[in-house]
Amino acid sequence: MARYTGPKAKIARKFGEPIEGHSKALQKKNYPPGQHGRGRRKKQSEYAIQLAEKQKAKYIYGVLERQFAKMFDIASRKQGITGENLLQLLEARLDNTVYRMGISPTRRGARQLVSHKHILVNGEVVNIPSYSLKPGDVVSVRERSKSLEAITNSLAGRGANKYSWLEWDSASLSGKFVSVPSRDDIPENIKEQLIVELYSK
Repeated sequence: MARYTGPKAKIARKFGEPIEGHSKALQKKNYPPGQHGRGRRKKQSEYAIQLAEKQKAKYIYGVLERQFAKMFDIASRKQGITGENLLQLLEARLDNTVYRMGISPTRRGARQLVSHKHILVNGEVVNIPSYSLKPGDVVSVRERSKSLEAITNSLAGRGANKYSWLEWDSASLSGKFVSVPSRDDIPENIKEQLIVELYSK
C-alpha cells in the first residue's frame, strides 16, 4: 500500500477523530464517509476493532505497513511493554520529532522538510524521515533553510514547549531529543494493546 495522500477529512471521519490535526469535517459530518456512512453501524468484530486501531496508528504517524510491522518486531524484542515500546519508537522518528518541535505544523510537512534536506541531526544532514533519534541527539534547521516561509510561519505559531522529552532553543532553531517519552507523556489517542493483540494472533 502506498502512503496515503488523499483528503485528511475522509480519514478523520472514518475514525471519528482528527487524525491529522483539527478537521472541520467532523463538526459538519460526524459519521463515516461513503454511501452508507449515515446508516446504522454494524457491530464490529474483535479483529475489525484491532485492525482499525493499527490503521489509525499508521495514519497518525504516516507509516507504511512494512515499516510498521518491522517496528512492531523491534518493539516486541525490546525489554518492557511491547505496546509502549512501539509508541516510543514511533515518537523517536525524525519526522515526528520535527513536527513535535513545531518546525512544521503537520507530520506530512515535517516528512517533506526532512526529505528535502532542510534538517540536521547533530550537525549532519539527515534526509531519512524514519531515522530513529536517541536521547541527546540535537535536531536543527539547516542554516540556509532558516528563512523558509513554511518553517518561519510554523515556528511563529509555536507555543511554549509542550513535550517534556524535548527541548527547544528558538534563537538557534535547534532542539534536543532529551529522553524517550513515557506512555503517559504521549498524547495520541491510541489503544496500543489492541495492536499487540492483533499481531499476536
